[in-house]
Amino acid sequence: MPPPALDFRNVNALWGSVVAETLFRSGVSRAVVSPGSRSTPLAFAFARHPGIEAIPVLDERSASFFALGLAKQDMRPVALLCTSGTAGANYFPAVIEAHEAGVPLLVLTADRPLEMRGCASGQTIDQQRLYGDFVGFYHELAVPEARAPLLRYLRQTVAHAVERSLAPCAGPVHLNAPFRDPLAPTEDGGETGAFAAGVDWEAFFDHLAPPPPVDAVSEIPGFSHAVHGIIVAGPHSGADSQAHSAAVGEISRRLGWPVLADGLSPARNHAAVVPHLVTRYDAILRNTGAAESLKPEWVLCLGEWTTSKVLRAWIEASGAPVLFVTERPDNRDALHAATRRIVAPLQAFAMALPVADAPNGYERLWANYEARTRASLDGRLAAEEALVEPKAAWLMGGHLPPGTPVSVASSMPVRDMEFVWPANDRGIRIFFNRGANGIDGTLSTALGVAHGSAPSVLLTGDLALLHDSNGFLIAPKFKGSLTIVLINNHGSGIFEHLPVAQFDSIFEEFFATPQEVDFPRLCSAHGVGHAYVEDWAHFESLISTLPASGIRVIELRADRKRDAAWRKEAFASAAR
Repeated sequence: MPPPALDFRNVNALWGSVVAETLFRSGVSRAVVSPGSRSTPLAFAFARHPGIEAIPVLDERSASFFALGLAKQDMRPVALLCTSGTAGANYFPAVIEAHEAGVPLLVLTADRPLEMRGCASGQTIDQQRLYGDFVGFYHELAVPEARAPLLRYLRQTVAHAVERSLAPCAGPVHLNAPFRDPLAPTEDGGETGAFAAGVDWEAFFDHLAPPPPVDAVSEIPGFSHAVHGIIVAGPHSGADSQAHSAAVGEISRRLGWPVLADGLSPARNHAAVVPHLVTRYDAILRNTGAAESLKPEWVLCLGEWTTSKVLRAWIEASGAPVLFVTERPDNRDALHAATRRIVAPLQAFAMALPVADAPNGYERLWANYEARTRASLDGRLAAEEALVEPKAAWLMGGHLPPGTPVSVASSMPVRDMEFVWPANDRGIRIFFNRGANGIDGTLSTALGVAHGSAPSVLLTGDLALLHDSNGFLIAPKFKGSLTIVLINNHGSGIFEHLPVAQFDSIFEEFFATPQEVDFPRLCSAHGVGHAYVEDWAHFESLISTLPASGIRVIELRADRKRDAAWRKEAFASAAR
């Protein structure tokens, strides 16, 4: 371990560098910094630390979602720093998403000291417990002092905050950090340096290390293999998608049950290790005869429920008991079924299951429906020449380079993933903000996922991209490659599938919210490449090989009303 990177010019500089060194030794190597004055001691400490990549991002909301995307890469905490006042309030949507999705973030909000609060001092608001119950740990740090007991307190509090961002449930934590002037690292006449000379700094930090993984353990019940059971593999964004898929596959092999894998489940992209894989369940279950003949006697849900309302309604109507397997201690069962919850790592759960003597035939019934429905949908998609939205997701699943990180926006893109993303063995890794299911920070999160990573792709609609177009301001600091597949249907396509669409007088303006933004000009203003999709052959050529660096937008112009009707007719036909 290199010697501590500390600054002794004044007490604030020392305090900030102790925070940075503690974070580094606790496994935090990246910090996203929003510009501001009160956060100067920490901004300098992050920027000057040789082991921390400090990335400045102007817009606080974009900064927070960019940090969220960075943390999603390996599910290790990322520091997020801002000044006092409303700056921290702009982090709130990303904090909520991190909480709901279980993504570790370490939020540091700089603040004025106590004597400058509640007296109309500039850029000051009440930042105490700013994020309420959406953080797993909150603490206001002491005002900096060059005293050994206080620095030991600082070290241990910051290290504890890192631990709490990972366990017992991964998510955001919040440290509020007050500073008095001077904020810049100016000399204080040697007072801090004299104190620092008497401290063995190597010994001070020597015991710190990244927190080990937490293995939650719970009793594993026995199963009767004779029952008609299904395994629901929900969305999952952990660091090792291959290991997750292998665990899902092992559970299916041991039980002999079919796996209904969400479009955001890694299982769809590691199909070879998952026997009895079913991907077209949404269309299958629209057929009332099929839905009745496939009625389950047991449901095993792994981690999260799927996006599909059709599947969730079918499970609810079945009345089947549910075993919900999760590593999270909070309640994740939105169906409120007759549920028994098992808190355990998926791999441990898989290895504790007994091996079935032989499948009971229920999985073959699912396989027959799957084969016919998949052939119907795939044939229809292959023959479709019009630029309909679902075909973009379908082609991406078969033509993106193996291992590509793919971010998916909420609303229609995530549903098209579930409807048509094919089972494959390409090892594509899917990222998404489905904790709170909003469109906040879509572009910034995708840029965070792609930063310093393999060439990546974002599948998004026009409104989700426009909602976070300030994310393009990150471009000068961005290291990597991001191709944005933009489905531009001039509004919100998802509302076309809801009952509100029949109210024409209100629907278009207040729900569809049509936009006419010139995306080539928007891209040009940020130095981002842009191309229109001419036809499907052109689209395949654009996604089959991804650029090594930079940001580009591939715009597919669609008709949301036509595409809504296309989906309804295609799924009805496949169900028949």
